[in-house]
Amino acid sequence: MVTNIKFPLKVEQLETFIKSKFEHHSEDDLIFSVYTHRNKKIAVWGIKYLIDANRLDSALLAPLLDHKKAWKSSLLLNVIPVENGVISNDIDEMFEKLITGSVFIYIEGENEFVTYPLAQQEERSLDTSETESVIIGPQLSFTESLSTNLNVIRKILPTTDLVIEKLTVGKVVPREVRIIYMKSVANEADVNTIRQRIQEVDVDEIEDSSALKQYIEDSTLSLFPQFLLTELPAHLSYTVKEGKIGVLAENSPNAFIAPSTFFSFFETTEDTYLRWMQATAFRLLRIISIAIALFSTPLYVAIITYQYELVPTALLVSIGQSRSAVPFPPIIEALLIEMMIELLREAGARLPTKIGQTMGIVGGIVIGQAAVEAGLASNFLIIIVAASTLASFTTPNYLMGSSLRVIRFPMIVLAGVYGLIGVMFGICFLLIHLLRVTSLGRPYLSPLYPLRLQDFSQVFFNPPPNKKSERASMYRPKDQERFSKEDAMEKRDIEE
Repeated sequence: MVTNIKFPLKVEQLETFIKSKFEHHSEDDLIFSVYTHRNKKIAVWGIKYLIDANRLDSALLAPLLDHKKAWKSSLLLNVIPVENGVISNDIDEMFEKLITGSVFIYIEGENEFVTYPLAQQEERSLDTSETESVIIGPQLSFTESLSTNLNVIRKILPTTDLVIEKLTVGKVVPREVRIIYMKSVANEADVNTIRQRIQEVDVDEIEDSSALKQYIEDSTLSLFPQFLLTELPAHLSYTVKEGKIGVLAENSPNAFIAPSTFFSFFETTEDTYLRWMQATAFRLLRIISIAIALFSTPLYVAIITYQYELVPTALLVSIGQSRSAVPFPPIIEALLIEMMIELLREAGARLPTKIGQTMGIVGGIVIGQAAVEAGLASNFLIIIVAASTLASFTTPNYLMGSSLRVIRFPMIVLAGVYGLIGVMFGICFLLIHLLRVTSLGRPYLSPLYPLRLQDFSQVFFNPPPNKKSERASMYRPKDQERFSKEDAMEKRDIEE
């Protein structure tokens, strides 16, 4: 912006200049008030809908007009009880702060003006999570207010070891970003890498943290998410204590966590609060559900189309009778039903909560029954698709669940064209791809590749709390030991 005005100047000149810059805006948006105090004119201006009107009247205008001595710019900062006031004569900076909710005071004849941040804070109150259901443990979720989110994190982790770094991303619409990690635990190379990647993001704006993570992921073309996205402060805090790094952005109710492995997306915060045997059983169930969700329908298509000799005779007769009225080959039949299920799932997610639940239950029953009676699908396929859909719902992370849903369709096509060979080709392709994917430079399939047997208890099992004396080595934390294993095992009973 090119300025053609210099201080000192008349209040009328300042008013004309500022309003000329807002000629394309509504006249009601800009507040420019002129007051006379001790024979001096004082101008106060700001944008109406961005300013906290109560604070403007009580904290700024009241002491400004009630003051009994003549005003000077330097005196304003000492008398007016508003924090973060700044004296400046930079007109370009003034317009930048004007659109963020600041209020300005100019005393006629002075060489500078005073800026006060009085932005009106519109915030959603803290509530429970909608996308990550929690039965046992903290229910609180993030909001769109970065200051509120940081406040929650600080209350969960009240330690000076917690580091919260501030960065800014966006040329046209700058947005504040915070990097969160434990100084004594997080790997310095990981911290430096994520800091550098965020600083190198050269875009006009980022919508929120989920958009930012796509700019800095190792492989932006991979279907699999490489950073874990969460809206639970408890989840972020737990992973930060393990040596990972969290990133929060202004105007975002989600945080992302790096580095993350493929198996990180199947862990929940409840694993920490449940008994270790229950948590281990549920975690293994989620991992087994991956295979059911991905391969049950493709295996049905492959076996019924080419390798039907693998099916026991009695079951093959039942399947044949079920498919006798179906005019389509198994691949078309499976794709049709899977597409209907995805339509129901997407419609249920976009509709209001109560209507969406009804749509999912009633729609699934009605359409499934109608498809069988109309001869579009067999009863056996409806059971297979239902089991596959239920298995996909066990994935606690929405991004990973969406990836598995998409992968299922090419797997069905491969099964329908090449049979079990196509299924094996699809499995090999997935494994090769996952072996090449990294998250912040760390292998995505850790601890399977590279093999780290000592980390199996951290990923596939959930040992008792007094057994978890070390952090997972695959993230290379600076301090791998949580506590002394010998002290934890020692029982100190009170002698009576």
